[in-house]
Amino acid sequence: MNTQLKPTLGTLHLWGIAVGLVISGEYFGWSYGWGVAGTLGFLITALIIALMYGCFIFSFTELTTAIPHAGGPFAYSRRAFGETGGLIAGLATLIEFVFAPPAIALAIGAYLNVQFPGLDPKLAAVGAYIVFMTLNILGVKLAATFELIVTVLAVLELLVFMGVVAPGFSFSNFVLNGWAGSETFSMTAFSGIFAAIPFAIWFFLAIEGAAMAAEEAKDPKRTIPRAYISGILTLVVLALGVMIMAGGAGNWSALSNINDPLPQAMKMVVGENSGWLHMLVWIGLFGLVASFHGIILGYSRQFFALARAGYLPPGLAKLSRFQTPHRAIIAGGIVGIAAIYSDGVINLQGMSLTAAMITMAVFGAIVMYIMSMLSLFKLRKSEPELERVYRAPGFPVVPGIALVLSVLCLIAMTWFNLLIAGIFVLFMIAGYLWFSMTPHQRASADEDLLLTGADSA
Repeated sequence: MNTQLKPTLGTLHLWGIAVGLVISGEYFGWSYGWGVAGTLGFLITALIIALMYGCFIFSFTELTTAIPHAGGPFAYSRRAFGETGGLIAGLATLIEFVFAPPAIALAIGAYLNVQFPGLDPKLAAVGAYIVFMTLNILGVKLAATFELIVTVLAVLELLVFMGVVAPGFSFSNFVLNGWAGSETFSMTAFSGIFAAIPFAIWFFLAIEGAAMAAEEAKDPKRTIPRAYISGILTLVVLALGVMIMAGGAGNWSALSNINDPLPQAMKMVVGENSGWLHMLVWIGLFGLVASFHGIILGYSRQFFALARAGYLPPGLAKLSRFQTPHRAIIAGGIVGIAAIYSDGVINLQGMSLTAAMITMAVFGAIVMYIMSMLSLFKLRKSEPELERVYRAPGFPVVPGIALVLSVLCLIAMTWFNLLIAGIFVLFMIAGYLWFSMTPHQRASADEDLLLTGADSA
């Protein structure tokens, strides 16, 4: 059975994947943070999370270049901490990448519903799955080229949005009742800063997914650092710019807890019949599509890597005639579509389905960030001879900041989302039970030198 991916992607493709995976977070999801923290409280949360991600990416890049593997964090943690470490990081990454797409698919449905009020957003979300799973199956070069095009269009659209609403921007609008709906800072506002963490993380969630294309990157030791560092800088500027400009466009509270805050913010400035508004809705879809399409690529490579190593059924590692993991792509799609249709069936702490799925995905991400930074520290000590063409700057301080902030985020998220935290733990336990019952799969899997470290002996 062929389980070897082919390197075809350059720096620009990888930048497109890194930014495209995330950029839907600039279009929706983050405004739920205003609902719990207000504009000023959420600004503080976003700045803290931007610091965490900056430190994380500058550190994580050392791992991606030293161990260019489709499993990404799974591979780093398995090499650092053995099979159990790989399991924890792999399952957490899988949860992140499987639960993020249905949230984005529902936002695609919400954007289309603006133009076609009779269209069922759930039906549109399922249609998005079918279209972009198919595109991913047809080949990674085709998928990555499409990703790059829609990412560039999405970035340009966010710049256009900021330019169009700028004449209507008022700082007084942004700060009005900016502390969790109050004029003054209070314990409620302080609590809101921590409660808003999942929605600030949504600004940057999944940028690490570009690591899962490392096996398909040409000269990954050079192209990945360039893509990651330029990618995180792009996203920080866009996230802060979009949030501040939208908050100053009018009554920001009307934009919280909805899936299409940018079109609604633009309505406040240019009215409902402006051509700018219709352009934003249509081109704004590119931002959602870029992330949705890119995360399908990400989750499929995680399924593929875990299956190839014997952690999941080996059939998920089978490649199509287009050299893509088609079964892994379909498996994640089935889970995502089931999540979409669970809306109204399962009630999670009174959250909307979108907010609940964002929160679940963030739990997976944070656990994976912690495991990745621990792996970086462990491998620096256990494998000092490992070739590191890129080394984390400011070691150990910079990765230490990323690790400490990730742990604090996990604690705060658990405190404010106890039920979802419990479901996340149940998923992890289920994965461990499968792992403990299938040692024969790992014993019969092909040896992977990047995972075992045998190549550095």
